[in-house]
Amino acid sequence: MEIQSMKELIEACQRENKSIGEIMLMVEAEKSGKDEGTIIGMMEERLIKMKEAVDSGIQDASTAPSGISGGDAVKMYDYVHQGKSLSGDYISHAMSFSLATSESNARMGVIVATPTAGAAGILPGVLFSLHKNDGTPYQELVKGLFTASMLGLVIANRSFISGAAGGCQAEVGSATAMAAGTIVELKGGTPQQAVNATAIAMKSLLGLVCDPVGGLVEVPCIKRNVIGTSIAFSAADMSLAGVESRIPCDEVIEAMYKVGKDMPRTLRETSLGGLAMTETGKQVKERLFCRKS
Repeated sequence: MEIQSMKELIEACQRENKSIGEIMLMVEAEKSGKDEGTIIGMMEERLIKMKEAVDSGIQDASTAPSGISGGDAVKMYDYVHQGKSLSGDYISHAMSFSLATSESNARMGVIVATPTAGAAGILPGVLFSLHKNDGTPYQELVKGLFTASMLGLVIANRSFISGAAGGCQAEVGSATAMAAGTIVELKGGTPQQAVNATAIAMKSLLGLVCDPVGGLVEVPCIKRNVIGTSIAFSAADMSLAGVESRIPCDEVIEAMYKVGKDMPRTLRETSLGGLAMTETGKQVKERLFCRKS
């Protein structure tokens, strides 16, 4: 089964009477030749690695080797548990878990690229917030990973998922879109609603530049992951309420591709523009990489 677009994905779900995640499992079984039980087991292993990164990050207040990130996940997690959060438990916990994952990545820990290492905090942030606040069982979270994989597969085949190719809209934007659709499916929404949420989330981050300070996937990448979780929940809520994207998801993905192609090289992970070229950004780079004579 070949799925080339979100339109084809929705049609396949309707034809097969299956969810997006179930279609992904069928596609993977056909392409890999592995049985579905083996594939599910492999995905369970990835969920466990995600959980380990979250657990490590919310307890480890140490600084990353670069010295420019680390410890914020602990602060956020403590703040949420003091009952001070303005965002509500779902988003606040997702923010904590996203920070934890991204900081684990900066400390050279094991993470799962979803779809890239630079955007790896968004999906686990969302999934484990649902687990904590809804009691969503791990078995369902694994299904959610298949949903995210299918949405990400279509995006990757029709546009970009790397910051170097298309800016941060391609990394954090894609991850946020994947997470939004996954939330909808885990909350009982239809494939069409999941795709609507994907489109709404991606539209919200269209044009986001990739400008890592010092060329490291830390500043502003980590905090963009955090913001992505809140957008994912917002997009999911709108779609579950019946709000539709006026621009079809496939056209949103095409727009993201065209924006990425038009984006200057300085704003595509070269660290030659944006926040990387602020006075503070340049000072960080000099401290990290330039030797004093």
